[in-house]
Amino acid sequence: MSDLKPLRLDIVSDVVCPWCYIGKHRIEDALKLVPDVPVEVHWRPFFLNNWVPREGISREEYLTAKFGSVEAYKGIAGRVVAAANEEGLTYHPELVKRQPNTIDCHRLIHWAEARGKAAEMKQRLMELYFRDGGDLTDSNVLVQAAGDVGLDADDVRKRLATDEDVALVSAQAQEAAEKGISGVPTFVFAQKYAVSGAQPAEQLARAIRQVSAEINAEAAE
Repeated sequence: MSDLKPLRLDIVSDVVCPWCYIGKHRIEDALKLVPDVPVEVHWRPFFLNNWVPREGISREEYLTAKFGSVEAYKGIAGRVVAAANEEGLTYHPELVKRQPNTIDCHRLIHWAEARGKAAEMKQRLMELYFRDGGDLTDSNVLVQAAGDVGLDADDVRKRLATDEDVALVSAQAQEAAEKGISGVPTFVFAQKYAVSGAQPAEQLARAIRQVSAEINAEAAE
C-alpha cells in the first residue's frame, strides 16, 4: 500500500440531478486513472429542489414550476440524455412521474456509509430514478433499494418511519449552501479546492493528482 497521505474528496450532489448521475460516473472513471493515489471519498447531501415537499409532487407540476412547462424541459432533457448515453448511462425522463424531496434518499446514503456502501446506495437510487422512473417518494421503493445494496430492509423501514438523521442531513446540505455551493455536482479536494460541474474524467484525475501531491509535500515538510 502506498505511504501517501490519502486525499479527502467530498462529493456534494443530489440523486435527482442528472449531471450528478453523469458526474458520479466520471469521478469513478477518474479514480481508475490514478490507481496509485489513495483517495477517501465522502458523498455529501445537497437539495437541488429544497422547495419540493416531503411527500413529493407530480413531475408535471415540478417541470412547470422549474422550467415554465413540460415542453420547455424537452430540449434540455435531450442534451442531458445524450451526455448520459456517452457515459454508458441511461436516462429516460419520460418515465419519471413523480418528483421527490430527496431527504430520505440522503438518509439512506448516510446510513449506507456506515457499512462502506454509500457509493452503491447512491448509484442504486440514481438508477431507479433516471433509468427506471422509480418513485423515490415511496418508502417501499427506498426500502427495496436499501436491501438491493445489502442493508437490512426491516431496519431501514423502521428508521425511515422516524426522523432519525433528518436534522443531520439537513444541516450538512445547509453547510454546503453556506459555503457557496449552488451548482452540483461539486467536487471538494482536501477540503480546500472545489471543482463544480460534471467535468471530464481526465480533468478530475489531474486535479486528484495535483492536490494529492500538494498535501503530501506539505505533510513531508
